[in-house]
Amino acid sequence: MKRRDFFKKTAVATVAANALPAAKLFADGNGDKNKPLDFVAIHGGEASAMFERGIEKMGGMSRFVKKGQKVVIKPNIGWDQRPDVGANTDPGLVRSIIRSCKQSGASEIFIFDHTCGNDWNNRYNMSGIAAVAKDEGVEMVPGNTRSFYEEASIPKGVILKNALVHKLAKDPDVFINVPVLKHHSGAKITCALKNYMGCVWDRRFWHDKGLPQCIADYATFQKTTLTIVDAYRVMLEHGPRGRSPKYAPVVKYQIISTDMVAADTAAVKIFEQVAKEYGMGIPYPLEEIEYLKLAENLGVGTMDLSRLNIDRIEMA
Repeated sequence: MKRRDFFKKTAVATVAANALPAAKLFADGNGDKNKPLDFVAIHGGEASAMFERGIEKMGGMSRFVKKGQKVVIKPNIGWDQRPDVGANTDPGLVRSIIRSCKQSGASEIFIFDHTCGNDWNNRYNMSGIAAVAKDEGVEMVPGNTRSFYEEASIPKGVILKNALVHKLAKDPDVFINVPVLKHHSGAKITCALKNYMGCVWDRRFWHDKGLPQCIADYATFQKTTLTIVDAYRVMLEHGPRGRSPKYAPVVKYQIISTDMVAADTAAVKIFEQVAKEYGMGIPYPLEEIEYLKLAENLGVGTMDLSRLNIDRIEMA
């Protein structure tokens, strides 16, 4: 091994060993064993293993998925990148979610995303999620075909008053949002709320008219049963597409929550912590992620984690 490679690997190992556990990173949350949990923070395991432990703590997937219901899973599958780049949701996590929904009696399970490019089939394949869906007998539906979108009114929207929304996102029985946490050149950080941009046809309007407010506006419309934040890898720079695995270190965090604003608030804390540990990216404070406060003001959820019933799992 070359001397410079030895020191690089040693530095990364030291950072990983010093990663802040979930119990400390989210210490401001309440915990009441007599009430259903709003939020679980997990650290230190593989993506699928963290989900299995976390969903068990939340009361099991049967709390959210009932027998005979149709389930829509919305990962981030926007980019033609391998899983280790951190641009898309971890395929192993998606597999575990599918299996958990099946065990809870889901009658149908669908996966979709409006990818960032017309070669949606290639992006589905490169992400590894298409192979998972095929193995599990789940249908992946195109997101880049206009015929799959229908007009929808956004009554609470400040700027975004209506949108063309993917049919699968319109009033599903169960909608599970599974974003990957990463840097974004425009929004600074992309996670749960911004992942909804993969549900609409015309995203240029959002960028032209005010991205933070449009993100918050759409969140008032999208029915969401559960948010599962994939922070197994966190892309710290060159988002949202990414360049290489070196910008997306494996840090082994995950958030499961019924509150999408809280999930994104926690994600910002993770990003800030990891950016400081690795000396990459910018450790953005919460106030710089504009769409969070806007969404909170519209009643989408809360940024105050102390108001939530939280549990924490350390697997390391």
